[in-house]
Amino acid sequence: MNDLNKQITVLIVDDIPYIRKTLKQILTSHGFRVVGEAENGDEASRLYAETKPDIVTMDLVMPSKNGVQATKDILQIDSDAKIVVLSAMMQENLVTEAIHAGAKDYIVKPFVTEEVLKVLNSVARSGAGGNSRRLAVAGGAA
Repeated sequence: MNDLNKQITVLIVDDIPYIRKTLKQILTSHGFRVVGEAENGDEASRLYAETKPDIVTMDLVMPSKNGVQATKDILQIDSDAKIVVLSAMMQENLVTEAIHAGAKDYIVKPFVTEEVLKVLNSVARSGAGGNSRRLAVAGGAA
């Protein structure tokens, strides 16, 4: 089986069950395999170490440990981890902080199926480096 036929595995991290359920439905109906769900940053790090997914979707605002710190923790476990942050419109500073911490890209909530698929497929195909959206966001931060 070559890489193009490999099913992309995803760990979903969000404290809101409805968001996790919706994202899981989108991903599984489009050929992704969800290997775990976490509701906070501590669970995210533990599940990442257990499941080693291809991509992590990471909410930024969660109890106990936010998405920026969880991103840093996961990258300590695996420096090649591909993390895509999920952000509400008003969280630009957190998105920038997460990108600087090593997240590969972002998706704005409420998310649109086509955008989720486009970003995750792009990140899955990319190497350890970022993409143009990542560079544009990171480059615009003061």
